[in-house]
Amino acid sequence: MTNLGTRAKGPTIMAALAGVVSAAVVLAVAELIGAFFTARATPVFALGSTFIDFTPSWMKDFAIATFGTNDKAALFVGMGLTIAVLACVLGIVAYRKWALGVLGVLFMGVVIVASVLTRAGVGPADAIPSVVGTIAGLIVLRGLMVPLWGLKAWPEAPADIAADVEDQVGGIGTSRRRFFAAAGITAVAAGIAATGGRLLGAARNNIAQARDALRLPAPAKAAATVPAGVQSPVPGVTSWLTPNSEFYRIDTALSVPEINIDDWELRVHGMVEQEVTLTFQDLLDADLIESHVTLTCVSNPVSGKLVGNAKWLGLPIRDVLARAKPKEGADMVLSRSIDGFSASTPLEVLQDDRDAMLAIGMNDEPLPVEHGFPVRMVVPGLYGFVSATKWVVDLEVTRFADSKAYWTERGWSERGPIKTMARVDVPASFAKVPAGKVAVGGTAWAQTRGITKVEVQIDDGDWVEATLSDEASVITWRQWSYEWDATPGIHYVKARATDGTGETQTDKRADPVPDGASGWPSVMVTVE
Repeated sequence: MTNLGTRAKGPTIMAALAGVVSAAVVLAVAELIGAFFTARATPVFALGSTFIDFTPSWMKDFAIATFGTNDKAALFVGMGLTIAVLACVLGIVAYRKWALGVLGVLFMGVVIVASVLTRAGVGPADAIPSVVGTIAGLIVLRGLMVPLWGLKAWPEAPADIAADVEDQVGGIGTSRRRFFAAAGITAVAAGIAATGGRLLGAARNNIAQARDALRLPAPAKAAATVPAGVQSPVPGVTSWLTPNSEFYRIDTALSVPEINIDDWELRVHGMVEQEVTLTFQDLLDADLIESHVTLTCVSNPVSGKLVGNAKWLGLPIRDVLARAKPKEGADMVLSRSIDGFSASTPLEVLQDDRDAMLAIGMNDEPLPVEHGFPVRMVVPGLYGFVSATKWVVDLEVTRFADSKAYWTERGWSERGPIKTMARVDVPASFAKVPAGKVAVGGTAWAQTRGITKVEVQIDDGDWVEATLSDEASVITWRQWSYEWDATPGIHYVKARATDGTGETQTDKRADPVPDGASGWPSVMVTVE
């Protein structure tokens, strides 16, 4: 009985390994062939994007809160583990019942193709990499099964090859060697194919090189001079101007879209008197403006880091809308990204003087690819989920009553004005500091309203007004500092801001869903 159990267990594990190797072949072959198609044609991208689309809001919030800007890396890891488990199951099923294994592989192929074809900007031909990859994976799976069936640990082999198995293998030892040799060689080949596909795709697109060669024009209206005292004097407070490499990135794009500037176009249509189409050259030739604007993600928790301040260069959206002439009754612009994301922005916000723009530059260089190259929207005063569309290619003038945006369909609010918020940067939570004078500092924001006061509270004491750094404008954040006479023990440092309308940040805690988090930030500090 022990020998039979051991003989059955070994081939079953090997069958699971065969399933994993075959799944790797599916993805690798599709990656290689997909290099000659759109990046959204690869199974990894399509499956991941579909997973994001169907993930409930609470799970996305959890991922962002837990992993921050590494949420996509976490998704890839989770998706890889899921594929591996399913591949193991399919390998075992194919070993025991080949017909059922074939049906399982074909079903997964259909799911992959359906995921590909539902991506934005994808045509029927883009299903070819997934179809070829599925066929290749099925062939490999069959090839790996033959030596396993030769082990005779499981009596059911496909009828059409059962008689041939004995001739094809030369005993258990030979079958095992054949299996592991075939699996190893196939796995290495799959790795080479996947790497080759990525390198080939990068060489064909080479958007980074085009971006590096781009020279931005001088703005017709330069950014206002930044006062010398905008940075908090407290060491450790975040930089007033966020470097591009440190700017937060939260979006639905699993694979960063790579758009050739010669192919980029923006269509403005819908409830307009005249449709407008802009090319990238049109933007370069236009009267561009430059402005420092602080952007905030609606998923940013209290004390969170999903906020950043940069200098942007772009064309005012109000100028584009003036050419299109929105019709009476329109109250919203539905912006769309090339990857299918959409955002609903109040029409009036894009027509006022807050410098909402189609941005092509960020901190004196072309937009980084991951931040929307070649063109993205920047709209002061609104959370990004209703305004900051990256890789934007379409503006539809419409009404809130008629159209829903990506996040609105998933339970978030239609309009996303940014809430007044303060953050304690220094000292960090759980920090240990010596008794005596302790520097406390942080950042506050209330875009389009400005910050007029920040107060600090130690434990349950009185609120004391902090010293504000200089203000650059009401559409950027403002830093603050406070000197605390710290006594030994465990203490809690809280902060709250008051905006230009006189409204003080609420102490009522709210989750990011549906319109942004609220509450007072608090850090625990041990004074020694």
